[in-house]
Amino acid sequence: MWGAGQLMNVSTHMRTRVRAGESSAFAELYDSYARAVYNHVFRLTADWSTAEDVMATTFMEAWRLRDRVDPEGGSLRPWLLGIATNTARNQYRSNRRYRAAAGAAAAAELSVPDHAEEVADRVDDRRRLATALTALAALRRPEREVIALCLGEGLDYEAAAEALGIPVGTVASRLSRARKKLRTLTEAELARPAGELALKKVRGNREGGCPGRQTRGDHAHAIRPAQEGNR
Repeated sequence: MWGAGQLMNVSTHMRTRVRAGESSAFAELYDSYARAVYNHVFRLTADWSTAEDVMATTFMEAWRLRDRVDPEGGSLRPWLLGIATNTARNQYRSNRRYRAAAGAAAAAELSVPDHAEEVADRVDDRRRLATALTALAALRRPEREVIALCLGEGLDYEAAAEALGIPVGTVASRLSRARKKLRTLTEAELARPAGELALKKVRGNREGGCPGRQTRGDHAHAIRPAQEGNR
């Protein structure tokens, strides 16, 4: 098992290679962090297709900004997640994407056979996904970003601050507020009867005029929160 010093040396070596524009270094960077970037962007956009686009743009932008990489330091993951966050901001239009994605997931509840236990388990997962997306949609963008970085990707306050370019204290205060709001909103959504939640989402989807987007990719992993500060 490697010690902290050895890990730092590996990270520094990677930073040097990335800064020098080595294609092999960027290939390794992609292999190591593409999933994390993809999942992080999905938490911000609630759209699998958009997450794929933003992920691709993130690595192209990382290549363009390679000369800004500090040769000294730890993992490049916070740097990449920061680029992904900024890219997602540029593509952000309105919360309708969240509501449409949630509605598409909840609508499936209307036609589930009561006797199918296995299907019912999947429906419960879809309802939790719909609930999570609806609750996230109600948060302010800065709150969603700290939730996605700290709870979704498990960054500590310092790494999240680096990714967002804000003070550590701001990360802590935003996260505290966001967690309280998210808990309240999630509990309120889960307290609704399943049929009522589904009808509400379907109605909102129709009124919003935004069709449900495809849901392909690592769905379960993309909404599973990491332990805070575990990486």
